[in-house]
Amino acid sequence: MQDIIDMSPPKLELSGELLALLESLPEPRILVDPEYRILSANAAYRHTFGNPAKIIGRTCYEISHHFDKPCDQCGESCPRQTAMKTRQPSRVLHLHHTPRGQEYVDVELVPILDGAGKLAYFVETMRFLHDSGRQPGALGMVGHSAVFTRMLDLINRVAPAMTPVLLLGESGTGKELAAQAVHDLSPRREKPFVPVDCSGMTESLFESELFGYEKGAFTGAGQRKTGLVEAAAGGTLFLDELGDIPLHLQVKLLRLLETGTYRRVGGVEMLRADFRLVCATHRDLAAMVESGEFRRDLYYRLSAFPIHLPALRERSEDLPLLVAHLLTRLAPERPLKLDQASLARLKHYAFPGNIRELRNLLERAMLMADGDQLSLVDDLPASGADTARAEASIISLEEAERRYVRQALAQLGGDRKQLASLLGISERTLYRKL
Repeated sequence: MQDIIDMSPPKLELSGELLALLESLPEPRILVDPEYRILSANAAYRHTFGNPAKIIGRTCYEISHHFDKPCDQCGESCPRQTAMKTRQPSRVLHLHHTPRGQEYVDVELVPILDGAGKLAYFVETMRFLHDSGRQPGALGMVGHSAVFTRMLDLINRVAPAMTPVLLLGESGTGKELAAQAVHDLSPRREKPFVPVDCSGMTESLFESELFGYEKGAFTGAGQRKTGLVEAAAGGTLFLDELGDIPLHLQVKLLRLLETGTYRRVGGVEMLRADFRLVCATHRDLAAMVESGEFRRDLYYRLSAFPIHLPALRERSEDLPLLVAHLLTRLAPERPLKLDQASLARLKHYAFPGNIRELRNLLERAMLMADGDQLSLVDDLPASGADTARAEASIISLEEAERRYVRQALAQLGGDRKQLASLLGISERTLYRKL
């Protein structure tokens, strides 16, 4: 506190007011000087991190990250650099060391200027993800790689809003877990989280499942059924594999989103919908829009906040954490470990099935192991990258035909009638092939 005492009287008065304000606020907050030194810590911060004598005078990066130099020099994004340049608040998601272990923290840095307009302090506010919902690890989402942290940062930023979220990623990357995280970090966390698998839905099933039906609406409707939209009231509706919804059914979803109302099948009363929408798909919706397979208006209605879920090969540095986490979940009563040779091989494997495939590999290794040491060496191809390339070079005849038709349609500027004529098929047959 000596630096504050030596300041001029006007600045001392401002700092005193600032310190009193920080002390009264519920979130953990610290006052940091331009040299990263912690000048003061409020009661919430002291409660979280312990003895203030071990905090005051030390650098924020030493306390939070156990680094010996600023976090931006250690591969982390530092909100201080942005705040210094813009003179505006800056936020970032960091993995901090706490008495409970490493935890993800939403860090907000606010620059404080002196009377001459120079940077005097930074007020750093920390909001722990577990304070607003469940921790990522409790959801099965673990990692510390840059791409994983970026994904989690986007989830954390959009969760409090009502903005529709579009989760994009390959199969097995954990899209439902990410949707659950959006829900659990939102103000709607106490209300239902309702997942809907859109793949293979027929028109009658789509409407009856989504909107419900009245008694006697059709043969076999012996009583009123509550639809999933109604079941998600006040909570989150998660539409998984959105890209698999047939084109003629997409208009029903668009009408629901545009009007916020719906009717049960066989009903006349208009009901008001109240849900937060999260969608997910492994397909390229933008390409589907261009080929006419997905409605353009629906795409722009849903893609306000897209989040890319990284494939496992993009975050190989997370493998040790993921392996340990999965083994704990698969066999909580056994102290299982994966040998180093297998772990080294995994880091060079392409994982076409992503985390789902990793789980299957570990489960097989558990069944084959007689002790607590697991090995995957015999179960992995010599080169995961070569395997992925070989698989990518061979596609089904159906997919080859689909690609050819899309390419031909693009060459004709989207003229389906002309393309059908050139191919010698009806427009209806062309539509099915698309």
